[in-house]
Amino acid sequence: MPERIYNFSPGPATLPYEVLLQAAKDIVNFQDKGIGLIEMSHRSREFIQVVDDCEALLRELMSIPDNYKVLFLQGGASTQFAMVPMNFLGPGKKACYLNTGTWAKKAIKEAKLFGTVDVAYSSEDTNFDRVPSPGGYTISAETEYLYFVSNNTIFGTQFQQMPETEKVMICDMSSDILSRSIDVSRFGMIFAGAQKNMGPAGCTVVIIREDLLDRTPENIPTMFRYKTHADKGSMFNPPPCFAIYTIGLVLRWLKKTGGLAAIEKINREKAALLYKAIDNSNFYRGHAQVGSRSLMNITFNLPTPELETKFVQEATAASLDGLKGHRSVGGCRASIYNAFPLDGVEKLVSFMQEFEKKNS
Repeated sequence: MPERIYNFSPGPATLPYEVLLQAAKDIVNFQDKGIGLIEMSHRSREFIQVVDDCEALLRELMSIPDNYKVLFLQGGASTQFAMVPMNFLGPGKKACYLNTGTWAKKAIKEAKLFGTVDVAYSSEDTNFDRVPSPGGYTISAETEYLYFVSNNTIFGTQFQQMPETEKVMICDMSSDILSRSIDVSRFGMIFAGAQKNMGPAGCTVVIIREDLLDRTPENIPTMFRYKTHADKGSMFNPPPCFAIYTIGLVLRWLKKTGGLAAIEKINREKAALLYKAIDNSNFYRGHAQVGSRSLMNITFNLPTPELETKFVQEATAASLDGLKGHRSVGGCRASIYNAFPLDGVEKLVSFMQEFEKKNS
């Protein structure tokens, strides 16, 4: 394996090295068929098998019930901010949103274009340093659905327990899907951009309960109806072929690793190492409240902005890349998704300790 940096970027993120090697080969010559993967027809027998295999692996790993459709869509997760209310809201209808960060705010803005939005909870007043506790908000009886973001990349917060409600739950799991076991049957819909835990940018996976497909108003354009893509097996138009193929490779790697139970254990070990380094120091200060801490994105600050700049520069020189925090929080952010190696976290902790000795 050639020398590689440790990529702490929030996304696109680290992929398993064996996946990169296989993808590089198949781009040129897919399964020794004399044609590159990205040259193949999306309707060819070979590519249809790629999609079917990818869906089957996702269903197996997440235990997705039979009454849910799995869609592979373009447009990024941000397109879902509009597609969700476009399909499930309308004049005179109301939806409940939990405002726990930038991506929730963007979704709320889009939803207001289609119906009434009840923001039942917000942590904006403390710069999104927490998510609500179970029962920490009230859901209106007239609500069509409850929308929330399970993990907030920018602020480093995550729902440790999913909300409890009989209403339809719609969740943006872009940054923590496949990082832990969840009960899919509790959700009406889950969506996630692929570029953090599943594959490269360019594909958004949607897992949607079948009965919701018929709730879309008649005036919604064909391309923006979930039923359109469900009825055509994600082949209504050419899908993001390379991204779907790579997702399949990542899912195969995840299954070989031991599935969601095994990867959750690894993720908790990685995060615990880093949080321990922060908590045992008077030099580093975590942004997220302890009960809301993310396993995927660890955000922290140093005593001054100048030291934060120096930290990022020296870390980058030491092959610890992508640690600059988002401008909303400043400081640093270490994104340690599924494929991020444990030794990379260990190297970062060692670097943090040495940096503190030299600069405290």
